[in-house]
Amino acid sequence: MNSRHLAAVLLLVPAALAPQLARAQESNIWVQCPTSTEIHPTGDGIRCAHLAAGDGMVTMADDDAKELYIFSFSEVPDGGPAEDSTEFPGWVMDTGMLAANAPAPTIEVDEDDEFFLTISNVGMAMRPDLSDPHSVHWHGFPNASSIFDGNPDSSVSVLMGASLTYYYYAVDAGTYMYHCHVEATEHMQMGMLGNLYVRPRQNRLEDNTDLAGFTHHTGYTYAYNDGDGSTYYDVEYPIQIGSFDPIFHDASFGVNPLPFAGMRDTYFLLNGRGYPDTVEPGALSTVDPMGMTHESQPVSSLIEAYAGEKILLRISNLNVTLFNTLATNGLPMQVIAHDARLLRDDDGNNLYYQTRSITLGGGQSADVIIDTTGLESGSTYFLYTTNLHHLANDDENFGGQMTEIRIY
Repeated sequence: MNSRHLAAVLLLVPAALAPQLARAQESNIWVQCPTSTEIHPTGDGIRCAHLAAGDGMVTMADDDAKELYIFSFSEVPDGGPAEDSTEFPGWVMDTGMLAANAPAPTIEVDEDDEFFLTISNVGMAMRPDLSDPHSVHWHGFPNASSIFDGNPDSSVSVLMGASLTYYYYAVDAGTYMYHCHVEATEHMQMGMLGNLYVRPRQNRLEDNTDLAGFTHHTGYTYAYNDGDGSTYYDVEYPIQIGSFDPIFHDASFGVNPLPFAGMRDTYFLLNGRGYPDTVEPGALSTVDPMGMTHESQPVSSLIEAYAGEKILLRISNLNVTLFNTLATNGLPMQVIAHDARLLRDDDGNNLYYQTRSITLGGGQSADVIIDTTGLESGSTYFLYTTNLHHLANDDENFGGQMTEIRIY
């Protein structure tokens, strides 16, 4: 980054970041995370995250436990060398290589937060011939500046061995998603997809605050700023609908021409897993071609609640080829929002609706509440696709897009 480029970036970010940006001239791997801003002078409400963009391997749920090559993001943990030290860039590169997750790490922020998301491109360890740039596109989010949108047509991308910090001011609650927008069809098929949601400011109200006839209590959680308590929930789960074409992934791993025109997904996934892996409560790990074990699929799709609780499902679909339908057996779902927008008319009337199935296309999301009042403890229900050919792990049936809802 030369001085002219640095000066241009300084115009787009808070002044508190200037010292950190100045250090960017000394290294291409760096992080911006201010302790205060004009909006949050005490630092409360500032959120920071650091993700590495690179490649890795994931394990599918078929009997052969097929390993697929992916591109994606991984979390750069705390506890490494100081960010302004000479050891920091090499440590980030080593930590991020072959550590890609499917889905990418979940991002959770609160409404009114300032969120600083640093992406460091660590390159493709298994494809050193590739020098692909990467970006982050927060799907559906109204960016103040196009440079943070992630679309390479109107913003910047992160080159291999470099970092970029995206700035977001989270002013709208809801369920979103994020993905790489560089060569989007390829990079999204390869796995550069993540869950993302913003919790409403209504959660932070003081005790006994009166809102349109209901009294808020500290600790209560809502999906949106509803004013009437109708989006209250006890437990929440992100459910990212996805699928992989193993032929496409194997072609990328084997340095073969990529079959874009013939792309046909046969592994059908919820949070990067097919059934029965979807009900494994912890993270899944995969041994990479170098013999190292990495946490590959960190987000379980198992849904658990105590009888009487309300479950919020934050469902998103970032599939590049298919519409997908999810249904419940015996449990009605109340749909309260689509695409991070509460379902209400201009007069403020709720337009929520009850259903047992919901269909989403690529780039769509829905917020769904399941009320477990009256259900028996110890009972199990299923959340599954009614696209019956999606209940498969490649050529094996009785898998794919299905998980369990367990009531205790």
